[in-house]
Amino acid sequence: MPSSHVSEQTEQHETPERPQPSEQPHQPEPQPSEQPPDRGEDLAAELARIEDRYKRALADLDNYRKRAGREVERRVGEAGDALLRDWFEVVDSLERALQAHPEGPLADGLRAVLEQIEAVFARRGVTRIGAVGEPFDPERHEAIDVRTTDEVEDRTVLEVARSGFAVRDRVLRPAQVVVSRRPDHDT
Repeated sequence: MPSSHVSEQTEQHETPERPQPSEQPHQPEPQPSEQPPDRGEDLAAELARIEDRYKRALADLDNYRKRAGREVERRVGEAGDALLRDWFEVVDSLERALQAHPEGPLADGLRAVLEQIEAVFARRGVTRIGAVGEPFDPERHEAIDVRTTDEVEDRTVLEVARSGFAVRDRVLRPAQVVVSRRPDHDT
């Protein structure tokens, strides 16, 4: 009979007694008049907190829109500048062709194309920078050579090897220039 004794023990452990739902102690539900008196204050504080979060979210969204708009404008400007720089190379090629054959059979056509490109540049606000006789400005010029001379002031542009271009006050490509240097009389 030992096996029956073991089965009685397992039955006792397997089926613990649980109170029936009707046997659970009954707790009365709080009545609306029994709510804590600071419930209205809690709701007002919660509403203020949510309104603050809403206003901050709106401000963050507005700032994001402005930042994204500036970023788009910047990228569009950079793309436009890159396109202009590509056209500067075309202008350089046309000018070299005209220097090599100023009176050849195609010279008039090359000059017409060059003028047309420069008219497009002018409509876009692009101007040439770097001219003989102007003072050297490292922000607008790139010195590729220095020549000693008494004929002009020190740091004057003597020759323009490659034109520079600017849009309004922003330099897109500095002019490559030859700059004067006064002879040193002390040595």
